Amino acid sequence: MSNRLASETSPYLLQHAENPVDWYPWGEEALGRARSESKPVLVSIGYAACHWCHVMERESFEDPAVAALMNEHFVCIKVDREERPDVDAIYMDAVQAMTGHGGWPLNAFLTPEGVPFYAGTYWPPEPRHGMPAWSQVVAGVAEAWRDQRAEIEETGRRILPRLAGAAALPPAEGELDPAALDAAVATLRRGYDAELGGFTKAAPKFPAASAIEFLLRRGEREMALHTLRAMASGGMYDQVGGGFSRYSVDARWVIPHFEKMLYDNALLARAYLHGFQVSGEPFFARVCTETLDWALRDLRQDEGGFASALDADSDGEEGLFYVWTPDELRAALGDETLAVAALEHFGMTGLPNFESRWAPVRATRDPERLGEIKQRLREAREQRVWPALDDKRLSAWNALMISALADAGAALQRPDYRDAAVACAEFVWNEMRDADGRLLRTYNRGQARLSAYLEDHAFLLEALLTLYETTFDPRWFAAARELADTILARFADPERGGFFATADDHEELIARRKELEDAPIPAGASAAAFGMLRLAALTGEHRYEEAALGVLRLLHVVAPQHPAAFGHLLQALDFHFAAVKEVAIVGPGAEPLERVVRDEFRPHLVLAGGPADGVPLLEGREPVDGRAAAYVCERFACLRPVTEPDELAALL
Repeated sequence: MSNRLASETSPYLLQHAENPVDWYPWGEEALGRARSESKPVLVSIGYAACHWCHVMERESFEDPAVAALMNEHFVCIKVDREERPDVDAIYMDAVQAMTGHGGWPLNAFLTPEGVPFYAGTYWPPEPRHGMPAWSQVVAGVAEAWRDQRAEIEETGRRILPRLAGAAALPPAEGELDPAALDAAVATLRRGYDAELGGFTKAAPKFPAASAIEFLLRRGEREMALHTLRAMASGGMYDQVGGGFSRYSVDARWVIPHFEKMLYDNALLARAYLHGFQVSGEPFFARVCTETLDWALRDLRQDEGGFASALDADSDGEEGLFYVWTPDELRAALGDETLAVAALEHFGMTGLPNFESRWAPVRATRDPERLGEIKQRLREAREQRVWPALDDKRLSAWNALMISALADAGAALQRPDYRDAAVACAEFVWNEMRDADGRLLRTYNRGQARLSAYLEDHAFLLEALLTLYETTFDPRWFAAARELADTILARFADPERGGFFATADDHEELIARRKELEDAPIPAGASAAAFGMLRLAALTGEHRYEEAALGVLRLLHVVAPQHPAAFGHLLQALDFHFAAVKEVAIVGPGAEPLERVVRDEFRPHLVLAGGPADGVPLLEGREPVDGRAAAYVCERFACLRPVTEPDELAALL
């Protein structure tokens, strides 16, 4: 018998629809019941690709006796953190405040008003490793609520100010200073692992795409390029099919946590593209294209949008889809010569808990038959039981992929990437807005729903500007401007500056927060600031720049102290201080001029071309003697137009 999750569209919620727990989705029905019955709430938060979420479901939520205990004492709510990042952020702060650590599954006990009073992550079905059983936790919290309610409610009131996050943060003292950028680089260097790459020497290691992008913008090649090489040379990178796992369990980037997320791969594909543009190393271009090809092959849906993730588990085991025994590898290749070449190239590495199975890592040798090896291994692997696909489409994560595809399409002269970016943008813009034109968060099973957050608007603002610069289609410029105006109208904080994570008419929660750190995707506020700065350079409108500066003023002191957590904000700050070139290209036969701009990594530049419809940078720009011309400007003060590629290159 299904519970109330059966009508949801989130794959994670649907996974729990057959549990004997009387789960509700987050909403007024559940919270209203809790208030009317004066009953505490148990909110359990996770996501479809979360390994330990699956484990806790199998061990506890599918147990009828445990479910009966939960149903008796609590109103039980199940939340997909990817659909509801606002709810997740509040209760993640709570569990970190209470326990000193966080993670998923996240299980929080709330008063009927939604205030947390006890929280944790995974609990086992039986007492283990000093942890009580989940049933003991449930029974103990229920008893405490019955006997100590007044004390519990007072504890909840004390934690409330913490849950507002950075909403009360005032602008930092002092003026914005470009020296902050050098300080951020120095801080990254102090934490840099010069042997193994990355910005911490400890395990686990996460791919810090935003920090790498910041370093490339500052001209710091060593740390950025070494880290890119290291990440793509280990097991965290899928050497057979392309694409990156979520993180490396060890410090050497070898042993992956096998879930594959859309957002990681969009951000990393772009970082490898820029690494290629900076260094000219073909390896980086190959990793970029293999990653995008994997996303197009395994995540793209029929309407052009991209699914959210591939699970870590298949056939009940984490990583089983990706690992090999030597005999399995030989059988898949069907050729001992190929098998020897594969073992030499990949330098197979053993994985703990996998009983003689191996994950491919990249060695230095690159045999001529590598393409054939990969193709045969991929074909064999595709016959295995696949990891589950979280096929919901999220506006924010699709926007990140639009940016990656558009950027790579322009730089690598790949029309297929450009066309995929356009198709995805058309899907989001046409299918993920409501009847009033307001952006929605999630789409699945033919239905778009849930109000979009700042990150959805901000990532899409950046994506549509990148897509405009790739296609010169003015509809994307107009759409980007519409998004920017929506951000200013509905998310801005006129008192302290910056932007709230939720719109002014969003469902009222116990706190309206500002999310300022990259965790692990760029913060919505940083993306909004960066997008506004780019839009200001394309329009000359100071209001966009001033709104961006509101974010920078909040964080210009703390960001250099913690650059790994503020990589995207530091990119925006770098753009603000740079002598940004505004390039307008007009006239027929402009491809040679466009290539001058697109072939190099030019992070301090905005580009306009094609029809002038509504694009201020193109107003009054004309070809020269019938020839395509490029106008190079700074703050809309332009040099004389040039018609030769060499002339344009000299000005950039």
